[in-house]
Order: sequence, then C-alpha cells, then structure tokens
Amino acid sequence: MNAKAAAHARAVPSATACPHCDLLQRLPMLGPGESAACPRCACVLQTRPRHGDHVPMALTLTALIAFVVANSWPLMDLSVLGRSASTTIIGGAFDLWDDGQPVTAAVVGFCAILAPAIYLLFMLTVLLAARRPVLPHWCGEVLRWGLHMREWSMFEVMLIGILVALIKIASLATVNPGFGLVGLVALAFLLPAIAVSFEPDTVWRRIKIDTAGDAHAAVARR
Repeated sequence: MNAKAAAHARAVPSATACPHCDLLQRLPMLGPGESAACPRCACVLQTRPRHGDHVPMALTLTALIAFVVANSWPLMDLSVLGRSASTTIIGGAFDLWDDGQPVTAAVVGFCAILAPAIYLLFMLTVLLAARRPVLPHWCGEVLRWGLHMREWSMFEVMLIGILVALIKIASLATVNPGFGLVGLVALAFLLPAIAVSFEPDTVWRRIKIDTAGDAHAAVARR
C-alpha cells in the first residue's frame, strides 16, 4: 500500500449496513449534536454528542460513586416485633449462598456487582484513553467487553424486585430506606444515561483510523 492509497483509505469511510433494513451506505462526517439516519427506514445509525465525551465521563464518575454507595451501605432496615435487620447487596448474595441457593446467589452477584463494576471501570478506561491523540490498540477490546457487561447489569430489575417486596411487607414490618437504596436508584438512572450520551462508533472509527495509520507506517519502514 503506497502513501496515496493509505491516505485515500483513511479519508473515505467504509460502507455501513443498516441494522433494520440492511441498506449499505456511507455515513457523512457529523457535527456536534447531529445524527445520521437510514434513508430507507429512518433508523438512526450514528449520532455525535454535542458535548463530546465530557457528559459520559461525568456520568460514569457519578455512577462509580453511586455504585460504591449502593454496595457499602444497607439497602433498608426492617423492624418486626422489636427485631431489626439490614443487609447490603453483597450481604444479600452471601445470605442466598448460606441458605442453600448458590445459583441465585451467583446470578445476583454477577448481575448486581461484578458486571456493573466491570462496565463502569471499562467505560472509564475507554473515556480516559479517548482523550489521547492516538487511541491504544487495546481500547477496542476493552470497549467491546464493557458493552457486553452493560447488557448483564440489571439494576433496574433489582430495583423493581425491591419495590415489589416493599409493597408486600409494608403492612407486616417497619421499613426504613438506607443509603444503599439511594445509590441503587441513582444507578438505575445513571446507567441508561451513560448509554444514551456515549457514542461508541466514534471510538471505533478512531481505532480503525489509527490502525490504518500504523499499518502504513510499518509498510513505509520496510
């Protein structure tokens, strides 16, 4: 590959298939706050955030703080006939294990603790790496695994389950919400907000461009 061909490959974007109708098309360069839609089915194919990566960075840092709060403080305090009890998300997973439900405990531990922790840490790593002029090659793999972990982070499901349990035991016990529940509610809103404000296609394109530039530099050295 000569220098002219490499420059042309970097300048001309590759064709993108619409996930709904499979129409192949080349996406234009977008400005801040703009989006590109499929001309056949109007499916939004790409968006460019108006404020760059500042909003997802702030949301990710806030979500990390909320995650620590949700897993460090009790979700609620229950008082029945003078006896009180409280637990955290991690404590609930251990209690399920001790009660002879290892599968349920493993699912709760993975979906409520491990998966969101990996997702937030990987997102923070990608957002910090995206501030560099040249993205590291490992950034794409970290982003791919982070997006997979987001699909397994089910704080919304846990929050609904807690609300249903509160409604059922409200007449039998005194329930006092804890700081952990506040962190859990915050995460239920912050995780979707991160997904909406972050545009992974921007990172993928930068990785492809940097990889093409490195390949051209290696050919030139030969």
